[in-house]
Amino acid sequence: MTREDPDRLSADDATILGLESAVITGHTLKLVVLEPGSGPLDLETLRTAVAERLSSQPRAMQRIDTSGPEPRWVEATAFEISDHVRRREGPGCASRGDLWQVVSKLMSEHLDHERPLWTFDLIGPLGDGREAIAARIHHAMADGISAVRFLDDVLWDPHLEPPPRGKRPGLRAASPQHSRVDEALRMPAAVHRELGHRGSRSPFDRPISAARELAFTVAPLPELKAIGASRPTRATVNDVLLAIVAGGLRSWLGAGEAALPHLRAQVPVSLHHRDEGAGELGNRDSFMNVDLPLGEADPLTRLDRINAETSKRKLLDDAEELFDLFHALGRVKRVEEAAQRLAGSAREFSLSISNVPGPRVPVSVSGRRVERLFSSSEPAAHHALRISAISCAGIVGVGLCTDPEALPDVARLAEAMEDSYAELRDASGCR
Repeated sequence: MTREDPDRLSADDATILGLESAVITGHTLKLVVLEPGSGPLDLETLRTAVAERLSSQPRAMQRIDTSGPEPRWVEATAFEISDHVRRREGPGCASRGDLWQVVSKLMSEHLDHERPLWTFDLIGPLGDGREAIAARIHHAMADGISAVRFLDDVLWDPHLEPPPRGKRPGLRAASPQHSRVDEALRMPAAVHRELGHRGSRSPFDRPISAARELAFTVAPLPELKAIGASRPTRATVNDVLLAIVAGGLRSWLGAGEAALPHLRAQVPVSLHHRDEGAGELGNRDSFMNVDLPLGEADPLTRLDRINAETSKRKLLDDAEELFDLFHALGRVKRVEEAAQRLAGSAREFSLSISNVPGPRVPVSVSGRRVERLFSSSEPAAHHALRISAISCAGIVGVGLCTDPEALPDVARLAEAMEDSYAELRDASGCR
């Protein structure tokens, strides 16, 4: 995005917008589960509270105009808050399963491009009095980190968050500057580590339809930290999460003689830095590819192997190198497209697993405390499973999203991940 034309979509945002199709909606979904109240949450009160804070996020009242040579943000005419904050109409939502079905349907529905690309759908009450809000935000408007900022600015009740130690939570500090000679020497090695490792056919390499099926699970953040700290090299929370996913996939896919020895996961890495504006939206992600050792039976060995691999990639700054590479290739369109196809190939990675830090303190909506916060990102062609995690006040919520026609029964994977977490916790002695 240039200073001369601040409303033109960045190259990254425009690329994401271009991925949308009849079967790809292009948005992320955050499921906000609220504690029970004395009655249903008042929709008009919620609309008023959100509307009063939209001025802090100008993109929230703009739409994307694609009529010109390049997509641009323009003011939405006749903006109505009722189009964006609404109560989900339809059959009752008495149970957790009913809630999952409702958000699965929302995940499959495209946002209206004639309006700003976000909606908050109020769902419930459930049988136990809880209500939920399904917040959908198009990826062309925000990536994982900036979507969390958006919710903080317009949905959560105003709250005090402890000041971060040196940087905002979840954001990477800018990497040291390297000379052009250093970059020329470092880039090929990073590309070799992250790309060009064509593996066996992925179990998720299947065409997808527009249907979606979601499932969710949780894990306590303090225990994830304790498990990581118990290892000789002090694994990160994200390493522990990847190990839990690996154990769940090992069980779900089967661990017999014909089982896969490993499965390559693409892990998004946020490159939002400390010096950018707090309200800045848009995409600034790169990635690293990590082999999940499904063939390893011991949960602690799985974790240690994952930790060794991610530590090496971080030390060598692979994510930064790939980000710079793809943006340099953007000047040569055909070369960039070929590189993007390689990076997104089903032979390069089988599934994407993301983890975004959310609020560190309890937050609320219209005075109702947020009990659980989950994230869900959609699958892609030849990548029929997507796993997304987000933390909130000491609880990590994990969302699993599939196309049920391509990959049914994702709820069983959520259960397998819960078993995998318990196995890893017990093995580490962090009960």
